[in-house]
Amino acid sequence: MKILIVSDEESKYIWDHFDPSRFEGIELILSCGDLKAEYLSFLVTMIKAPLFYVHGNHDTTYITKPPEGCENIEDKVVKFNGVRIMGLGGSNRYSQGSHQYTEKQMKWRITKLKFRLWKNKGIDILLTHAPVYKIGDGEDLCHRGFQCFIDFMDKYHPKLLLHGHQHLNYGKGQRIHQYKTTKIINAFGYHIIDM
Repeated sequence: MKILIVSDEESKYIWDHFDPSRFEGIELILSCGDLKAEYLSFLVTMIKAPLFYVHGNHDTTYITKPPEGCENIEDKVVKFNGVRIMGLGGSNRYSQGSHQYTEKQMKWRITKLKFRLWKNKGIDILLTHAPVYKIGDGEDLCHRGFQCFIDFMDKYHPKLLLHGHQHLNYGKGQRIHQYKTTKIINAFGYHIIDM
């Protein structure tokens, strides 16, 4: 399955100069957060594939104006064409803003999904906004990843963990990391993957 992943920065290449031939065969779009609702609606309209998203720490307008034609999968496990996807948006808590969580709160969100994980026999993709602790994250509290994502990968072995939040232009330019059997991909801007 060909999947378009997006996060954090609207691509002028896509939005201003859309070329449908570049996105032929895309069956699913996954957003890791911090994108304008209009941009996500544009993607789902132009590419004609379902779009699942989680919130970034700056997605405050989604409450009153969510992306049209897209599905929020926060704290859910969904299946698409046999692929099991779990969504956990938000970042490390660094202020009083929405979509921010302490390590303990993020761990509790995972715990609440244990039954769905058991029922679905695990997942194939963990869709997050925040990165994994010490794997492509930042050193400041805002951009620090979650340790509980490592614990999650150790227990459930998803094929992919897709995240955003850590912009590749911050100086840590590595898009793809490997942790045991899980490929971790930073969706900053946009990236196409085959699964």
